[in-house]
Amino acid sequence: MDFTPSARAADLTARVADFMATEVTPIEADYRRDLAEARRTGDPWTPLPVLAELQGKARAQGLWNLFLPVEHAGEYAARFGTDGGVGLSNVDYAPLAELMGRSEIGPLVFNCNAPDTGNMEVLLRYGSDDQRREWLEPLLAGEIRSAFTMTEPGVASSDATNMEATAVVDGDEVVINGRKWWSTGVGNPHCKIFVFMGVTDPDADRHRRHSMVLVPRDTPGVKVERMLTTMGIYDEPLGHGEVSFTDVRVPASNVVSGPGEGFAIAQGRLGPGRVHHCMRLIGLAEAALELACRRGLERTAFGKPLVNLGGNRERIADARIAIDQARLLVLHAAWKLDQGGPMNALADVSAIKVAVPTMAQRVIDMALQLHGGGGMSDDFPLAAAWIGARSLRLADGPDEVHRGMVARLELGKYQAAR
Repeated sequence: MDFTPSARAADLTARVADFMATEVTPIEADYRRDLAEARRTGDPWTPLPVLAELQGKARAQGLWNLFLPVEHAGEYAARFGTDGGVGLSNVDYAPLAELMGRSEIGPLVFNCNAPDTGNMEVLLRYGSDDQRREWLEPLLAGEIRSAFTMTEPGVASSDATNMEATAVVDGDEVVINGRKWWSTGVGNPHCKIFVFMGVTDPDADRHRRHSMVLVPRDTPGVKVERMLTTMGIYDEPLGHGEVSFTDVRVPASNVVSGPGEGFAIAQGRLGPGRVHHCMRLIGLAEAALELACRRGLERTAFGKPLVNLGGNRERIADARIAIDQARLLVLHAAWKLDQGGPMNALADVSAIKVAVPTMAQRVIDMALQLHGGGGMSDDFPLAAAWIGARSLRLADGPDEVHRGMVARLELGKYQAAR
């Protein structure tokens, strides 16, 4: 296996690192302060102007839609992507996702934030020409945002076959009914399109029952019931909402790929998306470790620097080791995806989805502890970072489901032998 980035990816990595250091990091404290003020006195859902300014600078420098996959980018990489006109492999994109993940706004700045990246990949891989023109192109341009509506409040959504929401074909229309929640992005006023997953044929094979349908937000019968907090945080300017769909009718041409293809599309969407999540988390853990080291060296207690108290040096060493281990595990999964697609990396993608959020949670917790009371406040990004890492132990499948996948594939080696 070879994790060496291509010359183009190495160049982009250096340029993204420079952009983060010179444009993003210097304004982060002001951004957190202004967002906190908007929460108290105004509208925190409308993105702060500084985001649009940074996005304009990133796009002008060719640092835009970096997530575009090499095999599916084509004209879109030339028109809306990075300079060079082609997309990147998973291994090439991994260090870029890590750099962006160091900041809560980093992915947004480069138009590489979830769930838009996953939704754009769905349209790239499976969408019709009309669907791409109407929805993919404005998403690639950063003119609109999107949401992915899959998880439901009334069932155990860790098992996607439990889904109760329906997308029933009725002549030249699809009728949609159901309730979804944890639909990321719906709080943003620029969120204009939902990718809805529902049951089309309950009598079909369990992996052929579902369809994905494009539902414009302003369609009659669509209602954002409420915005949800994640351990007290709304995650503005995207947020996570509960959305009801009541006799919603859209053209049958809004079905992505075709009826019954929803489960297959979901599997194709989630593999690269989980690599992106995990590499961003590694960047977040790196940022937390840096904050911990700086705090530990600058602050003194009982006549000593904090790093010399209570086993903190050992904790810092353990964090360094854990981050580097996790990075190699993710790069291995990315390499296997590049070599053979999602089916070639089932165990590997599940393994990183368990290992990386747990690692990041522990590293961030250590950094938070070194910051004392300040670490619990909005003065530092650590409390929100810890919540983000904890939430990803549930998002895109809980730990237990992914451990089950790894165990099933591991045990299958021996059952096959017998």
